[in-house]
Amino acid sequence: MVSSHALDVSEAGPEHAETIADIIRRSFAARPVLDPPSTATDETAESVRASLEDAGGLLVERRGRPMGALLFDESRPNLLGLRRVAVDPDIQSRGVASAMVGVAEDTAEERGKDGIWLHVRSELPDTVRFWERRKYVRVAGQGDATLLEFGKTLWLARETHTPADTQALAGRLATLLRPGDLLVLSGDLGAGKTTFTQGLADGLGVRGPITSPTFVIARTHPSLADGPPLVHVDAYRLGSAGELDDLDLDASVADSVTVVEWGQGLAEQLAPDRLHIHLERRHARPGDPLGTRDPLGVAAGEADDLAESRVITVRSYGARWLGAPLRSTLLGPTEG
Repeated sequence: MVSSHALDVSEAGPEHAETIADIIRRSFAARPVLDPPSTATDETAESVRASLEDAGGLLVERRGRPMGALLFDESRPNLLGLRRVAVDPDIQSRGVASAMVGVAEDTAEERGKDGIWLHVRSELPDTVRFWERRKYVRVAGQGDATLLEFGKTLWLARETHTPADTQALAGRLATLLRPGDLLVLSGDLGAGKTTFTQGLADGLGVRGPITSPTFVIARTHPSLADGPPLVHVDAYRLGSAGELDDLDLDASVADSVTVVEWGQGLAEQLAPDRLHIHLERRHARPGDPLGTRDPLGVAAGEADDLAESRVITVRSYGARWLGAPLRSTLLGPTEG
């Protein structure tokens, strides 16, 4: 059970079927009349129980009073669906739906999913905006586009312990890349951005060597096979997005895999669909006694072993990565 601002959000079982069915029916009945009408008001304790037995769901309570619920759907590989997202129409409290969504995303991670999907009626603009504010992206319309599909790819963080590990992780990512992909790399000096790019280049099979392009600003590495070229950009010395625009990268982005080091706040203009990859070095705090751990859980006595350790965070933006096996590909073993 997760408590959020006095809201208790817990995984629901078949024993909660009657309560959840009541919330769903009353919540959807209070919405504007839709054409065609929603089938949610036809839910019964039996139909909800079957859904809970199949994939589970969530129930939100405050001081024992049911306030919201949703049902999970595991019919799609590596994705968690959200159905019948409902809030009791008699309550005035805010935050119930947001609390459910946060716990649903945690549940998707715990179940090893890559992302989340759901359907939203286009006639409910407030509902559409709710999901858009939470970084859900429209996938497609169905039929007459009254039923919209939204999705979200879950972010991930992975620790590597050596430069070879970092390159291996990047090599895994390279298996998912295609022409038009943009990767924005950030991190302090020495965090491993160029090392990561070397792993990408090896995975893509492009001509090397891959070195920091700081003074050249941008280099193009053609494919040695039939894959896309790699455009490697270092924006460290660029002062504005306008200076990046002067490089005329727009002409090559659609046909290449483009990696921009130090690109955060500058390179986003190149493509709405992109990956942001942040690399951070791990260090034990100097002077900590053996066995004392820093906020990342590192014992001071392990400092020497962490000289090359990195935490690499990957976040996706745009519809390109919806449904892509990003987490399942990158969270496997990387050590050789």
